[in-house]
Formats: sequence, C-alpha cells, structure tokens
Amino acid sequence: MADSLLLNPHRYDPAHLDDTTRRLLRATVDWFEGRGRKALLDTYNRHEWYADFLEFAAKEGLFAAFCTPAADGGGDPARRWDTARNAALSEILGFYGLGYWYTWQVTVLGLGPVWQSDNAAARARAAGLLADGHVMAFALSERAHGADIYSTDMVLTPDGDGGFRATGAKYYIGNGNVAGLVSVFGRRADVEGPDGYVFFAADSRHPAYHLVRNVVNAQMYVSEFRLQDYPVRPEDVLHTGRAAFDAALNTVNVGKFNLCTASIGICEHAMYEAVTHAHNRVLYGRRVTDFPHVRRELTDAYARLVAMKLFSDRAVDYFRSAGPDDRRYLLFNPMTKMKVTTEGERVVDLLWDVIAAKGFEADTYFDKAAKDIRGLPKLEGTVHVNLTLIMKFMANYLFHPAEHPPVPTRHDAADDEFLFRQGPARGLGAIRFHDWRAAYDAHAEVPNVARFREQADGFCALLAAHAPSEEQQRDLDFLLALGQLFALIVYGHLILEQAELTGLDGDVLDEIFDVLVRDFSAYAIDLHGRAATTGEQADWALAHVRRPAADPGRTARMWARVAALSGAYEMRP
Repeated sequence: MADSLLLNPHRYDPAHLDDTTRRLLRATVDWFEGRGRKALLDTYNRHEWYADFLEFAAKEGLFAAFCTPAADGGGDPARRWDTARNAALSEILGFYGLGYWYTWQVTVLGLGPVWQSDNAAARARAAGLLADGHVMAFALSERAHGADIYSTDMVLTPDGDGGFRATGAKYYIGNGNVAGLVSVFGRRADVEGPDGYVFFAADSRHPAYHLVRNVVNAQMYVSEFRLQDYPVRPEDVLHTGRAAFDAALNTVNVGKFNLCTASIGICEHAMYEAVTHAHNRVLYGRRVTDFPHVRRELTDAYARLVAMKLFSDRAVDYFRSAGPDDRRYLLFNPMTKMKVTTEGERVVDLLWDVIAAKGFEADTYFDKAAKDIRGLPKLEGTVHVNLTLIMKFMANYLFHPAEHPPVPTRHDAADDEFLFRQGPARGLGAIRFHDWRAAYDAHAEVPNVARFREQADGFCALLAAHAPSEEQQRDLDFLLALGQLFALIVYGHLILEQAELTGLDGDVLDEIFDVLVRDFSAYAIDLHGRAATTGEQADWALAHVRRPAADPGRTARMWARVAALSGAYEMRP
C-alpha cells in the first residue's frame, strides 16, 4: 500500500507544481539517489563539505530559480520567490541531510535583507551571484550576544567619503566560508540608539574578511569571522536605522518557515528506515512490531508526522496570501518554528524507542536524524522565544474573530513579493483572525475532534473566569505552560482546514486528534503543577484531562498503514 502522505523519492512527482519546478525538484531527488546511500552517510560521518551538491545546484540553477524574486529575475519565469515550491525543496533537502538543507537555509536568510532593500546595485549583484551558483550568508549573531539585535559589536566608522570601515566579529554564520554575499548587521560608531543600525553586504573573498574557524563539529560550515577595517561602500549599504532592525526581524520571519519542512523531511526518511528495521526483526520469538507498545509508538510517530505536514502545508497558504491587511501568517509562522520542529523531535524519539541501539549505528540515516533533529527547534529563535511570540496573539485569536475571505490552496506559480515589504515589525496585537471554531465544527462527527473541542472550549472558559493575574503575566514559566495549551488549539485548527481541503482519511484525522487529546491532558497536568498556578486554575486543569475515544477498528487500520511503510523506501546503496 503506497502512502501518499509521505515523501517517497522512488515515486516523487510534484504534479501540483509547474513544469520547471517539477523538473528541478525531481533533478534534486535524482542527484541524491544517483549518488547513493554510502556516499551520503560517508560524507556526513567524515564531515566533508558538500561541494558536490553546490556544484549540482549551480549547474541546474537551483538556488537562482528558487531564491530570486521575479522583479530581479531578468524576465525568466522560473525565477521567483514561491513559498510553496521553497517548502517542497526544503523537505527534500531535509530528507537527505541537514547540511544540504542548511546551506540553502542560510542562503535564504542572507538574501532577506537584500530583497527588502531599495539598493538596486546590491540587488543586481545578488541576482548575478545566484546566477553564477554562489550561496549567501546572514551575519546577525555574535558570540557574546547571540542573535540579540539590540546589542552588536560590529562597528562602522565613517570614512569621510560616504562609506564606512567595519570592524567586528560574527559567530554562528552558516556559509561564512564561501558566501559570495554576506548580509552583515552592525551599528555606526557616530550614531547612538536604533538610528545607528546598519545592514551591509560583504564578500567572504575580500582580504579584510578574516575567516576564523568552523564553530561546529559537523558537515556544514558554521563560521566565526572577523572584519578588520572592511571597506563598506555606499553601494554596499542595504538598510540604515530602524529599517535595518525591521529587516533583521522580517528576514527571520521568512527564513524560519523552512525549519518545519526540514524537520518533516528528516522524520520521513527516519520513519522508513525505523519501520523497515523493526518490522523485519524477531526478538523473543516474535516480530518486534507484534508487541502492542511498539505498534502504539510507531502509530503515534506516524500520526504526529502527518500532522506536521498538514499544518505546515496549510500555513504555506496563509504565508502566500498575506498582505498589509492580512498578517495572520505572523502567528502560523512561529507555530511552524516552535510546534512542528518540537513534534519532529518527538517523532524521532518514538522511533528511537523502538529501534533502540540500531539508532546509534554509523551506517544508518537514523543516527544522523537523531542528532540533527535536535537543532531545528533551536535555530531562528528558541522554542521559548517563539512560544512567547505566539502568546501575543491569544486574546484576539480566541475571543475576537473577524471576517476574512477564504484562503485557497496556493500552489500557483506566483511571486510572494509581499514577504520583502512586510514593513515595521510591530502591531502584532492588532492582528485579527477568522473564527477557529468553524474548522472544529466542520469535523464535529470525528470522535476525537469533538473531545479535543471540549478541551479547547474549556481553555477559553479558564481564561474568561480565571485569567492570569498581573503577577502571573510576569512569570514566564507559568505563561509558557499556558502557551502550550493555546498552541495546540491553533495547531488543530490548521490541521482540520488542510484535512478538509485534501479529503484526508477519517481514520488518520481521528488518530491525530487522539494524540492531541492526550497532549492537551499532559499540558493541563503540567499547568496544574506550576508553582504560580492558583487553586482555581489547578482545579480546571485536572477537570480537563480527557481520555481519547478508542476505536479498535481504527487502531487496526492505522497499524496497517504504518506496517506498509516497511520496505516502501530504501536508498540505493
């Protein structure tokens, strides 16, 4: 039984996308498959830089097509910023290894400040570099400050001729060893406060650019570099003042969406390998997958993985349909970053509990997945940072719905130009959402959707009757526990919308919400145990623990779907 819900390279054909995109995506899959499993694993284990992949990408014009907005594409219809196909590429690259995804990801980030800039010379330079096969870098982080954009020690001193001399160091900068263009965030020495911020374009090949080292023990190159009296010409300046600050945040808004699809790709490959191993292994005279706990863990992993895909696919539509009057993506985006990537960790942990020691073996993909899946929740802002951001939308989302035109599935070959004119990074509290209850109402006949809806309604009742006090609102530990409950409601909302749009099998949807009911109960118990939780809030928490609706027939049918993954995909040796 072929599973249409998971990526399978043996039969991959993104027919929902345009012909050029289909060709490029299929060529990427074919390149990895032709290279083979041994080369994939050996180069990872030896920490070999993936020059061969970058040569392939340059030859095919892959990054030039996917990373150049139409306005800078010279009339080539293949060149556009299309979030739907970017998500597809991100999933493929994650499927074969985090390093291949990472070099793409930091290129996306490096281009963000450029495509938001009115600097025509810098834009033309970036488009030309992409056409020549170069990758880019995004230099925001520093060793002492991390990604704290309020603090930077990259200092630009005016040179008297309209330019600057830049001196300072950057840390955690992917592609910093080879990037044709590095978008660097700094501050002027002669201007105090936010008005002194500057984003400028540097070149890693310049003699004043000093590459210090690779700061990670991995295949990718995550650099520390230092600029020493680096000449910043007027044509190198991308943004100044508050616009530079906004460009930093808006770039992360664009780039962090790719984290969810990388996590999905990693989990898909790991799942094929884990199920195939477990289903063909005999212990104590029984097939491993005959043990009830193994079936439950693998079924849970499958349900969580499909949920990740459903939410992320639907979030693409909101991203692509965004505009000045519809910024709902600013909630769904940190959800993909926070929720989907942490779900990826849970999927791999469930699989690892089943395959145990096999997950440590150097000649498995799983060994790589188990290491790399940990990184994605920690990139582009921690889970805690993104969960705190999600909380800013809670009141309007739950209690103050507004009318919005329906958002269709967005697979059209369009340029998502709004992403580079998002404007000031503020006003989140004014964003209004459509009524989340409608999606739940449309699936009220699904037993576990109905049960989860009880919990969601209860959460609204909690906030209405026992809202967090001023003291609790200053207690981040308490708010994070509350935030996890809210995030589940948002997560279920888009899953249901995508289920409706795709005609998802009812068994799969019920199984996903079986998982969400249990998750809500676990987070309610966590809230009950918080020191800052009041007695009334604690009573509410225990009163909203629910058991999912059981269905032995559904359980058997779901297991059949999971068991069919055994042998469904194996990479060429």
